[in-house]
Amino acid sequence: MTLTPPLPSFRLNGKRALVTGAGRGIGAAAASVFAQAGAAVTLCARTSSEVEALAGDIREAGFAADAFTLDVTDLAAVRREVEARGPFDILLNNAGANRIRSIVEVTEEDYDAVLDLNLKAALFVAQAVAKGLLEAERPGSIINVSSQMGLVGGGGRSLYSASKWGLEGLTKCMAIELAPHAIRVNTICPTWIETALTRPLLEDPATRDWVFSKIKLGRLGRMDELTGALLLLASDASTLMTGSSLVVDGGWTAG
Repeated sequence: MTLTPPLPSFRLNGKRALVTGAGRGIGAAAASVFAQAGAAVTLCARTSSEVEALAGDIREAGFAADAFTLDVTDLAAVRREVEARGPFDILLNNAGANRIRSIVEVTEEDYDAVLDLNLKAALFVAQAVAKGLLEAERPGSIINVSSQMGLVGGGGRSLYSASKWGLEGLTKCMAIELAPHAIRVNTICPTWIETALTRPLLEDPATRDWVFSKIKLGRLGRMDELTGALLLLASDASTLMTGSSLVVDGGWTAG
């Protein structure tokens, strides 16, 4: 007896994935998981040593990966490299930064640093990947890494929240335009994930108390709890999802 519907596939065999900001954290974890799911993964970041080392580890484990150095704020380089190396079936648009500032202390330089990376660069990386898919007449999945702060606000997070709220709107517009071509565009909105980067921030008692008061599950997220959601968005298990925000926040935005 054949059961219907069939079990959805989370495999990425035959697909090519580009991961920006792949040297550490979410990008590095996603690159490893996408490769294990069968994708040929291309990692890029500003620090070549990190992505080259991770790509080597992925290949040593028996999976397909390569790496190159890219500053995604260099838009000419983005267009050149994506065109030369693509088309990519999957994009994890992950490169980003934060500067925690009081609204009365924010400088123009702070604004440019955060918004140019988190929003402007994200737009043009996604555009370059989308153009490659359109020219190749291939479907695809673009995943923009947003945040719970793209859905709510927080003290000192004006620039980060502004960039992620902007990314949410951009994602919905891209989803509408690219849907006729079977190119899906979604965001993932994580809470604080336990990493080497978050640990120093949580050494501040006020920050730690604020974070744990907001996460209803009462703990930080683990990277493996995020990579499952990323694999869902990358795979054909989510072919009806576009223009969506997949919130993985331990209940932060529930109220």
